[in-house]
Amino acid sequence: MQGDSREENNMGDFEFRRFVRAILRQKFIILAFTVLGAVAAASYAFIATPIYEAKAFVIPPTQNDIANFNYGRTRDAELAPYSVKDVYDIYVRRLQSESLRRDFFYKVYLPSLSDKKRKSSQDVLYADFSQVLRVASPLKEASDRYLVIVQTSNPEQAIKWAAAYIAQAGDLAKKEMIRNLSIESEVRARNLEQQISSAREASRLAREDSIVRLAEALRIAESIGLQKPPAITVNQSVIAGGESGQLTYMRGSIALKAEIENIQARTSDDPFTDHLRELQGKYNFFKGLKTDATAVSAYRQDGDVELPDTPIKPNKALIIVLGIFSGFILGLAVVFLRGFFSAKSED
Repeated sequence: MQGDSREENNMGDFEFRRFVRAILRQKFIILAFTVLGAVAAASYAFIATPIYEAKAFVIPPTQNDIANFNYGRTRDAELAPYSVKDVYDIYVRRLQSESLRRDFFYKVYLPSLSDKKRKSSQDVLYADFSQVLRVASPLKEASDRYLVIVQTSNPEQAIKWAAAYIAQAGDLAKKEMIRNLSIESEVRARNLEQQISSAREASRLAREDSIVRLAEALRIAESIGLQKPPAITVNQSVIAGGESGQLTYMRGSIALKAEIENIQARTSDDPFTDHLRELQGKYNFFKGLKTDATAVSAYRQDGDVELPDTPIKPNKALIIVLGIFSGFILGLAVVFLRGFFSAKSED
């Protein structure tokens, strides 16, 4: 048994030495393929179009950036103020939206291509665009920092596209916010207008009721021949307390008739309507409420978009190393196959 094991080991060593000798005899073939692989890789690395990458970071706005969004929005006004997170969430949704990507694809990316490339399939072109421009989510779960990455052969174009994309998302978010504010203000103004109408109607009905009560008191005063208040001690609050008192007729027919004529000649009940001026002030405020788009922002750009001076593709060193390795492996394969077929023909 031990003899057989030694014999097998000797045979294995012999075959290995034979393989090594075959390689050494044909080392120039392996060297030739290695050099060929290196030359091919180097040719590609230096001929291939360099790709540059621009990165733009965005972070939430400050409280000052959204202050004008909250102008007139208080708990008392039944309009809850927007928080920084509320505004930034709208921006992030716009930044990641498919509608923005499609709009940028048609208006910016396609016009930058040659006429020949534009004739390709739209699906293929959009797939290429998806590799050119990407929006990366935060690496950390609690982070609110987003990254826009643009990779093109023109470094200036890369930074221009990155800046334009985040700015376009900001404009869309700002317009959405202003549209929401406008709708909410209009709804609030309509509610206040309804309250004003209700208050005026209530005041008109109160005036009519007042005339009815005073007319009744006038009939009583005229029936008893009371023209002036009697010179007796009466609780003056009962007489002067308005037409609701039971002794209103004691004001006398002269005073009651004058008061009825004055009320009937009244052109407007507004000065006598409780809280009307307050409601009108609020109505005018919300009706004319406008948000200055130049005074608000839904995001902040974290730093400037730097001009890339070194391409990220192709990685010349890595390509040449892979070319050398591939040429070496290919040379070994050729030597192995030559040896295999040579041994087979001898058999």
